[in-house]
Amino acid sequence: MADIVALTTGRLAALAGINIETVRFYERSGLIAKPKRTASNYRQYPRSDVARVRFIRRAQGLGFSLKEIAELLSLRAAPSRSRARVKRLTEEKLGVIEGKIADLQRMRKSLASISAACDGRGTVADCPIINALEDGK
Repeated sequence: MADIVALTTGRLAALAGINIETVRFYERSGLIAKPKRTASNYRQYPRSDVARVRFIRRAQGLGFSLKEIAELLSLRAAPSRSRARVKRLTEEKLGVIEGKIADLQRMRKSLASISAACDGRGTVADCPIINALEDGK
């Protein structure tokens, strides 16, 4: 990669492990800068965008929203700033995920309970699952 001065959309996508439409989406979202264009109108991204796109993908994989990622990117661009905001964003995200896990565990428990009440035989008219969903119990 050292001998490549600029990257086409396809090359950036390939190096970052994403598809071309994702590169364009990140560009439209402002997460990567609009690139320079060649005389034939091809986008030419800087090599540094590979690391930036990989950063975005990893952050998305951890549940950060595009807005939160934009903030993380702005903090990343100012390395002398305090890491307290990064820590706070991460802790907030962790809290949200823990809340979702708790919700999923409650849902699992409820589904397991109503599933256990039904033997899967007979008509829907007397189905304990349907009845539980109707009664809200």
